[in-house]
Amino acid sequence: METISRRNALKWLGLGAAALAFSPYVRAEELFNKPLFRDPLHPQGPQGMPPLKYDEPVVYEGPDVIIRQIDAHTWEGNGHLMANETIYLVEGKDKALLIDAGTKIDDLDKIVAGITQKPVILVATHVHPDHTGSAIHYFPEIWINAADTVNVPMFMADYKGKINYLEDGQVFDLGGRRIEVIFTPGHTPGSATFFEMESDRKWGYSGDAFGSGNLLLTTNFSTLLATTTRIEAYMKRHGIEKMYPGHYMGRNPETLQRISDLRRMSEEMIEGTRQGSTNGQAMMGLNGRIRDFGVNISYRDPEGVK
Repeated sequence: METISRRNALKWLGLGAAALAFSPYVRAEELFNKPLFRDPLHPQGPQGMPPLKYDEPVVYEGPDVIIRQIDAHTWEGNGHLMANETIYLVEGKDKALLIDAGTKIDDLDKIVAGITQKPVILVATHVHPDHTGSAIHYFPEIWINAADTVNVPMFMADYKGKINYLEDGQVFDLGGRRIEVIFTPGHTPGSATFFEMESDRKWGYSGDAFGSGNLLLTTNFSTLLATTTRIEAYMKRHGIEKMYPGHYMGRNPETLQRISDLRRMSEEMIEGTRQGSTNGQAMMGLNGRIRDFGVNISYRDPEGVK
């Protein structure tokens, strides 16, 4: 597979050259008023989206990212290039976990070092350019799901560091804080979600696995059904209240109800009791679409309906 630049990566995702024209200083509120970002990534438009309002206080604001504090040892950061692409920094007593690296965040290693002095482990929820962008080059290693190596030649071919492979059920022990890796394929073959294992934090970090209301399903509905069935049971078993998504806008955590709705929609597509629509202008080749429960799923028709 051919290596592509960030410009072409944006085109591949359906954002095109116009996305590059946005200044990194443009705030998300302004961004979503532009048709480019309203249509491909969030077809509901502003009326169907939660307001961009954050309860978390800002602790860092730079040209490429705004970082807010979730709790005393957890932070989320929003980039400005691809629909509030989001990174998460999770700190334990001994180490810290950086979940995703955004699209383009200059000096991300230094920014992170200004927040935590603990050694940082970089992991990726999946290999797409708004999660494994240019900032991965500041880190000597990255952890990904091996199933996403299909996307490495396109999006990470020039990465000179070491690529480590996550295992399903793997636990990162950060010192008094453990994070469990659960594979959640669907959006990509190697999507992964990271769950807090301590009783005082009932949440996870899911990347784009469940779409934040607009799931781009590059695999198929059978894969999504297996993932949502598993995560629905996992959330009930462990009392997980929410998952912070890969495009966090302050009011759009992934919930148990969202997972249940996606499971139901997948079942109905496989059974043939639900029908999608097709269109000729397909982002990422996803020419099929279904929508219900305030959720949009884009998929490849007909190969995705199995």
